[in-house]
Amino acid sequence: MFGIDSGELFIIAIVALLVIGPKDLPRVMRAIGNFVGKARGMAGHFRAGVDNMIRESELQDMEKLWKANNERIMRAAPPPADSDWGKGEEPAEPATPVLPSPAAADPSRPKPPPARPRRPRGKAASGPVAPTAPPADDAA
Repeated sequence: MFGIDSGELFIIAIVALLVIGPKDLPRVMRAIGNFVGKARGMAGHFRAGVDNMIRESELQDMEKLWKANNERIMRAAPPPADSDWGKGEEPAEPATPVLPSPAAADPSRPKPPPARPRRPRGKAASGPVAPTAPPADDAA
């Protein structure tokens, strides 16, 4: 901190004790502490403002880059002539991309087993029914 060693800080404290006196030293130290706290608060506020300006500048640069890339892509692959795209009207229904299933994308991947048909709820299962045990008598 400001290149002050602990020995130099000790000498400054002794001189302050002699010059200010033991009676007023706590009040002076409190005032110095308040000043340092306010200075740190202002430095933090300044740093936040600078960080915000840098972030906005980076966003503007990214926006310019995005626009330049978008224009380059649109020049390389213009929309078809019979398309209404880019004439102020949006298409009636946006196109949804069709993604291949994971199994189709990787032929070496094992295929999942076929799904079992589900039994409707509330109906008994077909086939033999296992006998149930009689209830235990605990009244003895």
